[in-house]
Amino acid sequence: MQHLLILFFATYSAAFMATVPPGLLNLNAAKTSVEKDKLNGVIFSLGVSTVIMLQATIAVFISKFLDRNPEVVSRLLEVAIAVFAALAVYFFVAGKRNKKTKIKAIKISKRNSYLKGMFLATLNFLTIPYYSGLNIMWNASGWIKFMFLDIAIFVLAAGLGTFSVLYLYVFYFDKLEHKTNRFEKNANYILSFLMVLLLIITVVRVLNRQ
Repeated sequence: MQHLLILFFATYSAAFMATVPPGLLNLNAAKTSVEKDKLNGVIFSLGVSTVIMLQATIAVFISKFLDRNPEVVSRLLEVAIAVFAALAVYFFVAGKRNKKTKIKAIKISKRNSYLKGMFLATLNFLTIPYYSGLNIMWNASGWIKFMFLDIAIFVLAAGLGTFSVLYLYVFYFDKLEHKTNRFEKNANYILSFLMVLLLIITVVRVLNRQ
């Protein structure tokens, strides 16, 4: 039972941090709230979170396949080192920039806010590799097993972590809009640190396999 609590909070935190930097999804959640109403913003966020949970489920089964093919995992871990290093540099450079993030104009009606959220979330192709990587890391740490309850907790935490950030954007972005640059800068620094941490863990795992 203890590993389920760790699994939930680790996955929730990872999903939360991945959604924090201003981007297409969270800024459109805020835009929907401002132009329509907060209920529409919440509905939009639910649409996004639904797709995130579906993508996280797919990621689990990909991780399960990789777990049964250790030779593939070894190669992927080597690739992951380069990916995490590149992402760490990317987020660090993004944090250094002082460019104001603009909300992209996307029309969202009250009737299709949920579907719009699902559609925009589907366009994010990095979600599945991200959660596949997390799943592999959690499995190696003993935090997740490929059993129904573990998978359900992982998927639920991913959805709730994403929804929590979108909810904050819906209700508080108008009050924090003038602080967006500093908020984005700090969030990118935190993500850069997270990528470095994952890089170190991955390097250790590669060395242990040799």
